[in-house]
Amino acid sequence: QLDLVASGGGLVQPGGSLRLSCAAPIAFTLDPYAIGWFRQAPGKEREGVACISSSGQGIYYTDSVKGRFTISRDYANNRVYLQLNSLKPEDTAIYYCQLDTRDTVQEICAYGAHEYVNWSQGTQVTVAS
Repeated sequence: QLDLVASGGGLVQPGGSLRLSCAAPIAFTLDPYAIGWFRQAPGKEREGVACISSSGQGIYYTDSVKGRFTISRDYANNRVYLQLNSLKPEDTAIYYCQLDTRDTVQEICAYGAHEYVNWSQGTQVTVAS
């Protein structure tokens, strides 16, 4: 499993926004792969947040972020983004991205958190006043 680079986290107030970016090593293209965003809060297990198919047409969000988060991909720049809006304190976590050869995005988000062997450092999102 390739370790991808997640970036863009930070400290924001409740109701604020962030845009997270997922990037691959320079010589590696993400185009053939589905991409999933996962997060882990302190003392909690990892969970799937948002996943997108290789084509960009299949998208899945976990219920807690629907209407607030948006996943998208930029093929020209070999990036996948997660736009975080209306952030809540319970969104505080380290956010990770992973690639997958499957395009069943619901499965990736539901089970990927407990399947992948290798994880990058992720990027810290903290929502607090």
